[in-house]
Amino acid sequence: MTRSRSPSPSGHHRLPVHEVVLLLGSDRHRGLGTREAADRLGRFGPNTLPSAARTGPFRRALRQFHHPLIYVLLVAGVITVALGQHVDSLVIFGVVVINALVGFVQESRAEAALEGLRSMVRTDARVIRDGHERTVPSADLVPGDLVLLEAGDKVPADLRLTRTAELRVNESALTGESSPVAKDEVVLHDDVPVADRGNMAYSGTLVTTGGGAGIVVATGTQTELGAIHRLVGAAEDLRTPLTAKLAGFSRILTVGILALAAVTFGVGLLRDQDAVETFVAAIALAVAAIPEGLPAAVTITLAIGVSRMARRRAVIRRLPAVETLGGTTVICSDKTGTLTENRMTVRALWTPGGVYEVTGSGSAPEGTVRDTAGAPVPVESDEALRWSLLAGAACTDATLGEHDGRWETTGDPTEGAMLVAAAKAGLGPRRVAGSLPRVATIPFSSERRYMATRHRDTSGEPSGHVVLVKGALERVLELCDAQLDRDGTVRPLDTSAVRRAADDRAGRGMRVLATAARWESGPGDTEVRAADAAGEDTLGTEIVPGSLVLTGFQAMLDPPRAAAIDAVAACHTADITVKMITGDHAATATAIADRIGLFDGHPHTDRAVLTGSDLDAVPAEEFPDAVQRAGVFARVSPEQKLRLVEAMQTRGHVVAMTGDGVNDAPALRQADIGIAMGQTGTEVAKDAADMVLTDDDFATIEAAVEEGRGVFDNLTKFIAWTLPTNVGQGLVILSAIAVGAVLPILPTQILWINMTTAVALGLMLAFEPKETGIMTRPPRDPGRSLLTRALVVRTLLVGALLVAGSWWLFRWELTQGGASLPEARTAALNVFVVVSAFYLFSCRSLVRPAWRVGPLSNRWILVGVTAQALAQLALTYLPALNAVFDTAPLGVDVWLRILAIAVITTLVVAVHKRVSAVPPR
Repeated sequence: MTRSRSPSPSGHHRLPVHEVVLLLGSDRHRGLGTREAADRLGRFGPNTLPSAARTGPFRRALRQFHHPLIYVLLVAGVITVALGQHVDSLVIFGVVVINALVGFVQESRAEAALEGLRSMVRTDARVIRDGHERTVPSADLVPGDLVLLEAGDKVPADLRLTRTAELRVNESALTGESSPVAKDEVVLHDDVPVADRGNMAYSGTLVTTGGGAGIVVATGTQTELGAIHRLVGAAEDLRTPLTAKLAGFSRILTVGILALAAVTFGVGLLRDQDAVETFVAAIALAVAAIPEGLPAAVTITLAIGVSRMARRRAVIRRLPAVETLGGTTVICSDKTGTLTENRMTVRALWTPGGVYEVTGSGSAPEGTVRDTAGAPVPVESDEALRWSLLAGAACTDATLGEHDGRWETTGDPTEGAMLVAAAKAGLGPRRVAGSLPRVATIPFSSERRYMATRHRDTSGEPSGHVVLVKGALERVLELCDAQLDRDGTVRPLDTSAVRRAADDRAGRGMRVLATAARWESGPGDTEVRAADAAGEDTLGTEIVPGSLVLTGFQAMLDPPRAAAIDAVAACHTADITVKMITGDHAATATAIADRIGLFDGHPHTDRAVLTGSDLDAVPAEEFPDAVQRAGVFARVSPEQKLRLVEAMQTRGHVVAMTGDGVNDAPALRQADIGIAMGQTGTEVAKDAADMVLTDDDFATIEAAVEEGRGVFDNLTKFIAWTLPTNVGQGLVILSAIAVGAVLPILPTQILWINMTTAVALGLMLAFEPKETGIMTRPPRDPGRSLLTRALVVRTLLVGALLVAGSWWLFRWELTQGGASLPEARTAALNVFVVVSAFYLFSCRSLVRPAWRVGPLSNRWILVGVTAQALAQLALTYLPALNAVFDTAPLGVDVWLRILAIAVITTLVVAVHKRVSAVPPR
């Protein structure tokens, strides 16, 4: 069935309610009729996010083999089968299958991101149909439905609000706004961004306080959440730097091996050698040059990195992400819940008689009120301070309590912050409720911009009444004509002094709420109880301007995480740029950036702060430069977050993106490494990410980057170790064919060398600890190939030493030592193995000589060398293995010559390290 598209929600915020109702053919009181709703459900489809077209499991499995390195291994397996080495071929094919299984499982888990988005809108909704309230599945909502909202509800579709009653909605998961947003029905301008559309409620957000109703203007994929769903689905699943480099490395290796084998075969034919024997020699050369252990080394090294990161509270969802972290050049961090604690905290108190700071963070009432000198201040020493704190604790609908050993606030976060601040000063909820029982309330509204409560004050004799007010500074100042001094004296209001102090805090990114009071000489206890029992509201509906006494204001913010400052500084030391991308206001974002030192100590970032509107105004050709310079991006949309990540990637950066909300999911998937918060992050963000932080600590990212750098170092060490052996074996065969000599090493012996040394020696480098100073060097160039010039030089140097040493010893044993051909070949074979073992210690560090690396820092190296030595002794002296591999026992003098070649090779490599200033990475 062809379905209509639901009306676009983009313009409904600029229309009056009656026009929206008329446009959608609905009724703002009776809603839709049941039959009309059913017809529209058929036309527009269910209010769900559709499943993306998925590749079947069979095709996904086949896709795991589509890689040049896998092709090389498959060819190697076929060659070993042709040579009759079935055990070796089984090992090679086993490596291929294991790698394919790992990739298949990872890809299957990654596809859960879209399912996480769809689950966010699977809920029930209260609607008015045919004039009656009823509950329907949110999937059955259609444009034109009249939806009712109350505190605790998840908004089931995009709504144009028709009425509100103190309605506030938490949109942080969608927009990044850290505080709940007050809602009303007021018509807005056309260009107002999503985060500022106060007359709209969006699918997937949460009602925190109040209630209201709204007309459904968009469902399913046409909602703002649906737009994010499309972005997640469209975001390119980028190859990681490791997979890209391995692909390029494998292609070069494949071409080189085939070319070398072809040259070998051609040279043999030109020398009139037997074609079959020459072809077998060419195959032997190809087998010799293929690093069969590389895929296993990559997988095991990455798996060890995953284990190490898990111990440091970073869970890796895709193995290549381990290495990608090590190459990160830019971290794009969300603010709310990532760099900050995602909870409002009162930091400063201002009264007409004093300025105070509040210590401690979080919901626990642990901290003190201090003066500017840092000394604790009892609330009794400043009457204005006491009444300001009482106003924050009593004039509120929030609650503070301890549950299962954890302190939690419910209700509006700003009210919760004021409750916690009062409790830190000894004015806990129970004490306040006992001394100031509430009599009447004027609730907060976006038009009124304050909340007022009337309380019976039982602290004096006889009991009186007090009116407490808190709200926006400008509005509260309009209601005041006096201010309270430290000693309780009422003096004329100094408006300019209050505004200067408030502007100073607002400039630091703090939100300011003013408090005021009015003391009334009330009736005696008997009359008060009678009035309360009768339910009399003697407060009225509005406060008369000029009737209150200002007690001060409280300044609060969402504080930075304790470890964020050190973590950002460590990133700067490692030459990693940190940028903040948030949906919050520019002033708030800038204040947090200053507090964590985001602009400090990094030459690539200036103090430029760009908003979403600024980004829209930047010409496309100038966009990457603007992004490169700016350190903070505020009030940005999900599309702009995605565009920012893409702009940095076009500049060659390896981008890590952190986030926890639905609005972060597209950018998390587009980034080279997406990092989600495990505790506060949405399931959508976690499923879209490559890594999840179990402690939500930004400092864990630094630890993960350190581990990632160590992983790449170890992979580079393995490649630097394995290539010379493979190249040397190939060159030995090529040189033998070129001069028409007998092969110094047989194909079966080559397979023995490759398979045993890769497992017993090479894989031990995966356990190598991180090198000293790993986080003081800059990130590696993302565009640099694995096959660097320094690595090529090292490979050719060691390969040439292996060729020279093995040929010299092979010819010496035949001509000077009187050895048989099997004995000479066994000597040459052991040259490759022993030199590989010695060279392994040289590869433990990319820059330091072998004797400068602690021998016990990686005990697996000693285990591997011991195992390889036992295997070589068995190959050399056991008759059964002598028969299979055509080897023969050797004398002690031969072993001494082998050790001499190994020592010479080690010294030459050490000299090369000393001369070469650039390590092979």
